[in-house]
Amino acid sequence: MRPNYVTMGFLSVLKTGTTILLDGAMGTELDRRGLMLRGASNLVAPDAVLDIHRDYLACGCHALTTNTLTMNRVYIETHKVGVGPAEVNLAGARLARQAAGEQGFVLGDMSSTGQMLEPYGTYTEQQFCAAFAEQAAALAEGGVDAFLVETMFDLREALCALRACKQNHRLPVIVSMAFSTTANGGRTIMGDSAADCARQLAENGADAVGANCGSIDPFEMAEIVRAIKYLTSLPVLAQPNAGTPELIDGRTVFDMGPECFAEGIAECLSAGATILGGCCGTTPAHIRAVAASL
Repeated sequence: MRPNYVTMGFLSVLKTGTTILLDGAMGTELDRRGLMLRGASNLVAPDAVLDIHRDYLACGCHALTTNTLTMNRVYIETHKVGVGPAEVNLAGARLARQAAGEQGFVLGDMSSTGQMLEPYGTYTEQQFCAAFAEQAAALAEGGVDAFLVETMFDLREALCALRACKQNHRLPVIVSMAFSTTANGGRTIMGDSAADCARQLAENGADAVGANCGSIDPFEMAEIVRAIKYLTSLPVLAQPNAGTPELIDGRTVFDMGPECFAEGIAECLSAGATILGGCCGTTPAHIRAVAASL
């Protein structure tokens, strides 16, 4: 079935409303292997990244996500990552493409700069847009089928990334926000509501919208999905963490097992999500459980 999906093209699959299973976490999987370099692993430990991609594909997912989450110029420079934005994103896209082959799609992963826009910070929207445009160009060169703008806490920043992708490329763009609570209609830590996010992202050309990560579990994420689905006809993504994060002995731990996680994903599916996957703490075992339930 997966080769037929690829033949159709990612945007066509989105428009049919077909359920698309994404992969799970990359960062926490690299951590488990003793590699704390995240995106830089594309350059210094490419075999480890490739192995994780292949592990997820073997679980039955339809799309792999590049290991490029925060690899935009602003984040790289402010966090002194020590890699070039073009080289690390191009490498990440090529690794995922190599693993997917003809069996799956590749989503170019983009996320926050880790900085604040004016007036709360010192960066302008033009600076953010330029950083995202540079990242998107490298991912597109590497052969991604679509862009996944995810783990966004600030709607303004998410819109910058969306516009940077849409103004320079014809590839589909999925935009996913990270919610910290389901109260008051669902809110990000910046106070953006699920309703405002869904409405403004749709108005600015997103091909799909959704929720991932944040401080809510898979069952709570189903509530966010319902709120988003009520306001837009676009496909909705749900990529929850493996439960809510806990700090134990100085380490962030996610302790929800694969079976319970799959039950939570089933709730997200019932709520209207058609793009499903896992975020922090999820493993190939979690995605395999979801694939079995689907």
